[in-house]
Amino acid sequence: MNYWTQLSVEFANQKNYLDSLFKVYPLSPNVKREIDPAKWNEMEKAFVGRDDEKLVRSLLKFDLFPIKDSYVAYLKKDPSSIGRNHDTVARLAGNLYEMGLAEIYDKCTRPKETNRQIGPLFKRWIAKGTLGAPVFNKAEDFLAHQGNAVFNGSDAATEKFARENLGYNHDKGLDFLARFNGKYVIGEAKFLTDYGGHNSAQFADAVSTINSVLLPNKLGVEVVKIAVCDGVLYIKGNNKMYKHLKDNDGQTIISCLLLREFLFSL
Repeated sequence: MNYWTQLSVEFANQKNYLDSLFKVYPLSPNVKREIDPAKWNEMEKAFVGRDDEKLVRSLLKFDLFPIKDSYVAYLKKDPSSIGRNHDTVARLAGNLYEMGLAEIYDKCTRPKETNRQIGPLFKRWIAKGTLGAPVFNKAEDFLAHQGNAVFNGSDAATEKFARENLGYNHDKGLDFLARFNGKYVIGEAKFLTDYGGHNSAQFADAVSTINSVLLPNKLGVEVVKIAVCDGVLYIKGNNKMYKHLKDNDGQTIISCLLLREFLFSL
């Protein structure tokens, strides 16, 4: 097992791991979605006026459609199809009228699933300067700064920087990019809440970034690939994630809680 991975396992099994992790991933399962009052008023007028097409169109503008229906995604991706499929629109509208405005509001403001909150939380934590180095959102500012620094742009901007400057040649975006002691560090950040399914795919994504082959980079610098992973993978047992940690000591898979210590050790 990799040295930093071993430290992550020990932290998770011996200390207040979850309490500390909540500072990075403060998940709020009970926070309801907000609805733009103007969009709600538009929808309410269509509902009262029994305008089927306008009702469906207005609700498709919300983050969450109040009915789980296999045809909704198609209508959302191709709004022009709404005018061509009157029976489908009428069927959806009929269900909406039966629900009533109160239930529609309740369905449209359902809290986000916790796994959908996770992505932005890591970057928000990074933005606080918790890693002990200046944080930059623009690539040019990051490059111009002398010394340790973190580039906390969008996933696309981070990937672009890595491709243009660090020889990154993988088909996945990047969550993390930093420069410490003259070395550049790139990687993905994952919070794995369970075994199997979506979480296994997320873990595989992080590992694939570590295993990706870097091309010669134009900056002529050393690039270190890591996976900043947290959650159930550090629970000792026979699960596939933990077995992977034990069998791959060449891969730096590390908890975000040890990331600062790792970076300064480079």
